[in-house]
Amino acid sequence: MKKLKDQLKSISRSLSTLYKQVDKALKEVDKLKPAKAAPARKKKVAAKKTVAKKKAPAKKAAPRKKAPVRKKKVAAKKTVAKKKAPARKITVLDTVFNAIKRTKKGLTIAKLKEKTKLNPRQISNALYKLSNKGLIVAKARGLYAKK
Repeated sequence: MKKLKDQLKSISRSLSTLYKQVDKALKEVDKLKPAKAAPARKKKVAAKKTVAKKKAPAKKAAPRKKAPVRKKKVAAKKTVAKKKAPARKITVLDTVFNAIKRTKKGLTIAKLKEKTKLNPRQISNALYKLSNKGLIVAKARGLYAKK
């Protein structure tokens, strides 16, 4: 046990010294980075300019011609027709809710089958989803009305 403790202590010491060395190296890199980066760019740009001047004399650029100004034509005001929203497909939920919404007292499941012509599974699922959304309420077993 003592041997293990001694090994752990030596590892922690070496890690702390490594940490200090890495920290010093990072500080040196940060100091050197901005100082060398800026002059190196300037020297390269300056070297390119001198080479360009020695090879060929610079010519003056021809003055640019302005594009002719076009007059805007005043068009007669057009009546813009409003775009209609694309027709939404009627879902099973919509059909069941619309059937229930039209009645005052509510509808039974049998009446829903007749009016909507859906199978019992679809009606059951629609009633479940509509009741969870809070759009319909079960007044009694098998009788559903608008909330």
